[in-house]
Amino acid sequence: MTLLDLGWDDARAADFQPFAGEAVQPGRVAVEFNQIFRVYVDGEVIDAVTAGRLKHRAEGRADLPAVGDWVAVRTRPEDDRGVIVAVLPRRSAFRRRAVGAVTREQIVAANVDVVFVVMGLDADYSLRRLERYLSMARESGASPVVLLTKPDLSANVPAAAAAVVGLAGGLPVHVIRPTLGEGFDEVRAHLRPGRTAALLGSSGVGKSTILNRLAGSDVQRTRAVRESDSRGRHTTTHRSLVELPGLGLVIDTPGMRELQLWDAAEAVGDTFEEIEALAAGCQFGNCRHREEPRCAVKAAVTAGQLSPERVDSYLKLQDELARLAQDQDARRERPSAKPRIRRS
Repeated sequence: MTLLDLGWDDARAADFQPFAGEAVQPGRVAVEFNQIFRVYVDGEVIDAVTAGRLKHRAEGRADLPAVGDWVAVRTRPEDDRGVIVAVLPRRSAFRRRAVGAVTREQIVAANVDVVFVVMGLDADYSLRRLERYLSMARESGASPVVLLTKPDLSANVPAAAAAVVGLAGGLPVHVIRPTLGEGFDEVRAHLRPGRTAALLGSSGVGKSTILNRLAGSDVQRTRAVRESDSRGRHTTTHRSLVELPGLGLVIDTPGMRELQLWDAAEAVGDTFEEIEALAAGCQFGNCRHREEPRCAVKAAVTAGQLSPERVDSYLKLQDELARLAQDQDARRERPSAKPRIRRS
C-alpha cells in the first residue's frame, strides 16, 4: 500500500515535517503484538520497536503507539526492523479506562473516521451496553454507525431495531446478515479509499465475518458462539489494521469484556440528549435526579414519557464518570514518580 492508500494527506505531511530526516519515514501502525509493531510504510511492511527516548518521555501508555497511529520510523538498509521515534498527532482515538485496578487510559484504535458499533439481535442484545458503546464512540471523534447482526435470531426485528433507532439519536442504524452478505451496500456507503473504519462490539456479534465480507477473503478466522448466551470465543485476539480493496481500511478489535469510560462526559450527554434537555427544567442546577424535589427527569418517568431503565443507565454512567474523575485527581496528587507503562 502507498501512503495515500493509508490515508496520507497534506496535513499529515505537515505533522511529520519536524521528524523528517535521513532514514526517517512516515508509517502507520497495523498490528501491535508483545511490544513489536507491524508498520505500513510507503509500499512495504516492516516490524518496529518503540525508541527508548519515546518511552522515557511518555506520561503513560496512551502516549505510545497504538493501532491506527501515524508514526515516524527510523530504518536502516542493513536491518529488517525499524524504530518508532515519534507518534504523530491523532485526529481521533477510541479510548477507554484500561482493565485493572490502576487508573490509566488505553487507546483501542487511533485515527478512525467511522466507528461501526456492532450488536447482535440474539441473546447478546442489550440497549444498555449499546448506550455505553455509543458514548465511547462519540467521544472518539469518529462518526458512529450502528450495525445490527443476526436478525434471523430475533423474535421481532422491527421492534428491536426501532428501539435502537430511538436511542441512537439520529445516527445511522443498519440491519445486516454478515454470513449472507445482506445489507452490505449500506455498510460500504460509509467507506472509501483513504478512509479508516473500526469495528467495535462484544465477542460473537460477527465483527470478523463483517471484515471478511468487506475484504472479499478470509482475513480473520471465525468461530461459532455458545448457544447458551450467544457469547463469542474471542476469535480476534489483537487489534489490526486491514486493507479493504477499493474501500479504505478497517481496524478489527477483540471483543471487550470490560468497557469502562474515559473522559466521556460530553459524549454521554450526547447519547442521552433527551435527559440532558429535561434536566434544564429541574429546580436545582446540580440536581442528581434521585431524591431531589421538583426534578423534571423524575417527573417525565412518572408521566411515562421517559424509560426508567434509560434513566438508570444514564445515572450509572454519570456515577462512573464521577468516580473516574476522583481517581484521576487522586493520581495527580500522588508524588510525581514516573508511572510504569504496562502493555495492554
